[in-house]
Amino acid sequence: MTGSLDWLTARPIAHRGLHDAARGMVENTAAAVSAAIDGNYGIEVDVQVSRDGEAMVYHDDVLGRLTDGAGRLDALTAAELKRVAFRSGDQRIMTLGELCDLVGGRVTVLIELKSRFDGDARLPLRVGAVLAGYRGPAAPMSFDPRQLSLLRQKSPDLVLGILAAKYRPHPYWDLMPAWMRYGMGYLLTALTPRPQFVAYAVANLPALAPLVARRMFGLPLLTWVARTDAERKTALRFADQMIFEGFRP
Repeated sequence: MTGSLDWLTARPIAHRGLHDAARGMVENTAAAVSAAIDGNYGIEVDVQVSRDGEAMVYHDDVLGRLTDGAGRLDALTAAELKRVAFRSGDQRIMTLGELCDLVGGRVTVLIELKSRFDGDARLPLRVGAVLAGYRGPAAPMSFDPRQLSLLRQKSPDLVLGILAAKYRPHPYWDLMPAWMRYGMGYLLTALTPRPQFVAYAVANLPALAPLVARRMFGLPLLTWVARTDAERKTALRFADQMIFEGFRP
């Protein structure tokens, strides 16, 4: 989707959907997505690649935190993953295509591509293929600039975003090569893929690089994840819109 990017910032964006595990609405499931739609919020979801190259809507790269079972998602096929039960509620893991069918263009969808920072092209290629047939407001984003560069090459009409934060030790970020780990806070990871927006950690705002990207280059600035009143105020002051969790803006 090209043209005006007002749809990116028009409404607050529910982190992994408007989830509430106590009410059976697990993060990144159809129930949490439907709750966000009912609240007229945008939706942020995560996708992981399956063994057969499908984009699965799930945050972790292994089963077990929220679900029955164990093992890496990329070791199981999409059909096998769709049979995995969550520990609460009656939901199953969705494919990105199923998510798009559920949303149906009613609200903005941000899609974080998870990565092992190993050059695997399957997930961005699949995300690009799915979104080629989707007419709603949707934007892939990633910490991994190589994924975004591939999407830029193969799916040039997509709106892409770079995720960034000031580095701190973290199991996910520690998979990155050193230049990416220490450079993302300065948005060095944005130089090659040329994203149309930035999603920057609220805990690190204000920061020079995202504010320059916003004010000098006109890139919309989203911030993640606002969970407290102080973080909400930071988001309102320094960003164009927030990705939120645990409350209703």
